[in-house]
Amino acid sequence: MKKRLCVLLCLLTPLLLTTACAIRGGSPKESTPSAPSSAIPEINVWVTGIGAIIRMDMESYVAGVVAGEMPSDWPMEALKAQAILARTYVLKFITEKESRYPGADISTDIAEAQAYNADAVDSRILTAVHQTRGIILLADDGSLPYTWFHAHSGGMTALATESLDWRGEEPAHTRVTAGLEPDDAAWSAEFTQEEFLAACRDAGYAVSSCQQVNVGETGPSGRAVTLNVDGTEVNAARLRISLGSSRMRSTLLTALTSADGVIRMAGRGYGHGVGLSQWGARALAEDGKSAEEIALHYYSGLQTALAW
Repeated sequence: MKKRLCVLLCLLTPLLLTTACAIRGGSPKESTPSAPSSAIPEINVWVTGIGAIIRMDMESYVAGVVAGEMPSDWPMEALKAQAILARTYVLKFITEKESRYPGADISTDIAEAQAYNADAVDSRILTAVHQTRGIILLADDGSLPYTWFHAHSGGMTALATESLDWRGEEPAHTRVTAGLEPDDAAWSAEFTQEEFLAACRDAGYAVSSCQQVNVGETGPSGRAVTLNVDGTEVNAARLRISLGSSRMRSTLLTALTSADGVIRMAGRGYGHGVGLSQWGARALAEDGKSAEEIALHYYSGLQTALAW
């Protein structure tokens, strides 16, 4: 697998650098190449629904991701922007990581990579993927960026170091910016002390009580970077995953209390908040923005390029 991936990436790299230089300086609408440059590469995808590796071309994989990440009745330019990010994401993944599933380049396991739903692929999804065939995002130096995305920013996007338990240097292209959604997606959740403590331990913290729970450090977007649990600093992003990301929907908290054996919290948004907001992308599309403009809006120092 490593040898095959190396060959794939060696073939792509000169093309990526060439197209990046060719389109630099153009407007987003002008930057989309009129025709694909080469054959579509193939990858091995571990499909969790069937428990097996399926070999498929990149565009088929991207179609499944778009169908898993965004409703097909959303504006076409939002679907196309999602396709551009999904395509960039898989290239970045296979460049840097190995799948947890032996023999696979990437999987449909949401814990490892992107959502995926081949059953939801329809004519609109296929159109969005076809009309963006091969288009990805590149950093100004020609390298592949991290194209993180999330459902709803709650009004403000976040840096990776504040919201993803990111332990390296902040990627140069991430930024804090208005999410542009029409509402703030307010949410609330309750956890028993037992399940809250179990989640803290699952996140790697040896805590035995949670009588006092409050927000500790916050980041530039206002999200909680840490929570103070009876004197122990707990990483909020890590705890969110352990509690369940569909219950603790974000770390952009507006309330946090511990009383009567229950931890109560409230917040805004849905997801980690880094990169593109999908509901923000929908709002931008409804405002007449192109797919390329939407894909570039939430990052800095990036441009579109044609990978194949």
